[in-house]
Amino acid sequence: SEDYFKSKYLDPFITLEEGEFYNPQTSKNTSRRLATIGLYKYVSLQYKEIDSSLTDGLGHLEANIYLSSLNKRAVRAELQAVTKSNNFAGPGLNLTTTSRNLFKGGEMLNLTLKGAYEFQAAAKGKGANYSLEAGAKAELIFPRVIFPIPIKTNFFKYNIPKTRTSLEANYLHRSKLYTILAGSGQFGYTWQANRYVHYEINPISINYTKLFYTSAAFEEVLNQNPFIKSSFDQKLISGLTSSYTYNGFIDTHKTHQFYLNTNLEVAGNSISLLSRTNKEGDKKRFLGLEYAQFAKADLDIRYHLNLRKDRILAFRAYGGYGHAYGNSDIVPYIKQFYSGGPYSVRAFRIRSLGPGTFNEEDNPDINYFDQTGNIRLEANVEYRFPIYSFLKGAVFVDAGNVWNSKPNDMYNGKDKFTSNFIKEFGMGAGVGVRIDVQGFVIRFDLAAPFHDPSLPKGERYNFDLNNSVLNFAIGYPF
Repeated sequence: SEDYFKSKYLDPFITLEEGEFYNPQTSKNTSRRLATIGLYKYVSLQYKEIDSSLTDGLGHLEANIYLSSLNKRAVRAELQAVTKSNNFAGPGLNLTTTSRNLFKGGEMLNLTLKGAYEFQAAAKGKGANYSLEAGAKAELIFPRVIFPIPIKTNFFKYNIPKTRTSLEANYLHRSKLYTILAGSGQFGYTWQANRYVHYEINPISINYTKLFYTSAAFEEVLNQNPFIKSSFDQKLISGLTSSYTYNGFIDTHKTHQFYLNTNLEVAGNSISLLSRTNKEGDKKRFLGLEYAQFAKADLDIRYHLNLRKDRILAFRAYGGYGHAYGNSDIVPYIKQFYSGGPYSVRAFRIRSLGPGTFNEEDNPDINYFDQTGNIRLEANVEYRFPIYSFLKGAVFVDAGNVWNSKPNDMYNGKDKFTSNFIKEFGMGAGVGVRIDVQGFVIRFDLAAPFHDPSLPKGERYNFDLNNSVLNFAIGYPF
């Protein structure tokens, strides 16, 4: 039947990226390639019943797939509007150009330019702070494995693997504070092992930051806070990253659906073999640059229980840990965890929760920076239900926080992870409205905290509607 044919052969079409698909043959193996990745788009699928007398009465269907070529070049523009908890707001613009079949082998080149300007809405005149950001990125994707040793193509039985290379540079100027330049590069592979499992491995991942300008006021802050000063030191981060994803949400008809994602990053080990120390007590350097050594891992588990028509009970648990060693005393600032925001604990603004029981009033200088830690734990539960047509609703409860395994003076020791960590969760509850049009979701979540770990003991449980947070985001939180 047509339904049987769809369930047996067409699932790969649904789960693949645009331009990727395979030949649903009459044989059991559905992994043979039909076209080069990125050159064609799926247009329509038509069925024709084969005369049963030619197939011994089995009633086979003939599937005809009609394709049209994608444009060789494309341009995409994204306009953004940003508001932050520190009263900064402003516009942003991203421009991306795509060139397909660059070297006549299905290659794809993406070039991106971005810019953003933010100003402190609450301040006026010359005393107002502002932030200016600009960046450029080049990404080249090959629909095959580029490796010194030949790899048999039948190793990738389900999906054509991709080799990704990228270079990126970013400039950030914050008035009255600092100017920083950051660069990064990656080389790695991605492939789909089956319709559920996706791998990504980047054996080369490099990041470098350089502080070009600091104001006198900012220098004073750095001198008073060794933790922040170490975070802004120019460092080379070079290592390996890997990711494993199991996505069972593609089986939308199933009652029980599971999702799992885990990431691992290890930096500094290989270049430590080639580094040297200039003098006793100094950090080791590679090509004259101080480098970071750390390991970082996280685990994201999600479960959806489909109750009945568009009614879902969704659960999520997240844990992450980073460990600095060797040439580093702390995990680099840009690699640390944060909590709060539209995809985290929604009753707290992004990067404003924790670490531990820290309250920003204890150290006003922390307002310059995000509140981060090397340990992160979170849990969420959400009930989703239909309202009318494409309008959906939700009620939810979130909990989580970040901590440091070693206390830092700038947080007055309140950031240390202890056995009482559950009592230090920031907790909130709220309601949401989502506009869901064929999988494109615009989400509004209103949440209020009912347990704030930054408050004194005995005052933490309080459903504070006056400090509600409205989150606007694209896509479901989990």
